[in-house]
Amino acid sequence: MSWFVRKDKGIQTPTEMKLEAPDGLWYQCPNCKKVMNTREHKLNAYTCVHCNYHEKIGSEAYFSILFDDNEFTELDASMRSADPLKFVDTKAYPDRVKATIAKTGLKDAVRTAYGPMNGLTVTMAVMDFNFIGGSMGSVVGEKIARAIDHAIQSRTPFLMISKSGGARMMEAGFSLMQMAKTSAKLALLDKAKLPYVSLLTDPTTGGVTASYAMLGDFNIAEPEALIGFAGPRVIRETIGKDLPKGFQSAEFVLDHGFLDFIVDRKDLKDKVVNLFRMLQ
Repeated sequence: MSWFVRKDKGIQTPTEMKLEAPDGLWYQCPNCKKVMNTREHKLNAYTCVHCNYHEKIGSEAYFSILFDDNEFTELDASMRSADPLKFVDTKAYPDRVKATIAKTGLKDAVRTAYGPMNGLTVTMAVMDFNFIGGSMGSVVGEKIARAIDHAIQSRTPFLMISKSGGARMMEAGFSLMQMAKTSAKLALLDKAKLPYVSLLTDPTTGGVTASYAMLGDFNIAEPEALIGFAGPRVIRETIGKDLPKGFQSAEFVLDHGFLDFIVDRKDLKDKVVNLFRMLQ
């Protein structure tokens, strides 16, 4: 027998008295399809409490997870892309940038800041995939270079969190030049004997992987992050062969010696700070 039996028939609730759950109250994991409270998901560092799937997040979320009490000072917050090549595809490049700024609230694909992590002052650069696929243009390279300069001047360790589809085609050679510029700045950071930890998240590809993302004293990644230079489809079509299972996943890259270890996002803050203290 069921625990509840309706005694009165034909009970109807007026529409204006029906209560609906507010938007954003629940989160459904795209991996296991199970539902959890949005607040619980956020408190779990935006990872699924059922299967530990790491949701793709941006700079705002990483800052809140890593900086103590979300207290930080942002660097070069108003820097925006110019249009050196007068590039036009389906729309003019300046119009695309303006539309993306309006949509995302971001000025470009990276934000840089410094603040305390477990009491240790750290300079950090975090990429946002929502801004034109996290593509690396001249602003991204310049902001990272300036963040490294700040780390050197303030004698603070540097953390880079990469999430990118590669170099920005709208700036062509200007975007490719950022690979050399950021790599040169990291050489100066190394010369100053300051630690650099690079975190690769899903996805990290193209010129970002070929430059600063793989130059850390420690190169670490989140679980199941896609990491590579060219995409799997391009490689498959180039070599004419099927790729191994899990190809370019963080676990595959770790097994082949390109990563030091994989870190769960919930443990990221403590592990990064421990690495910095060990390297200082």
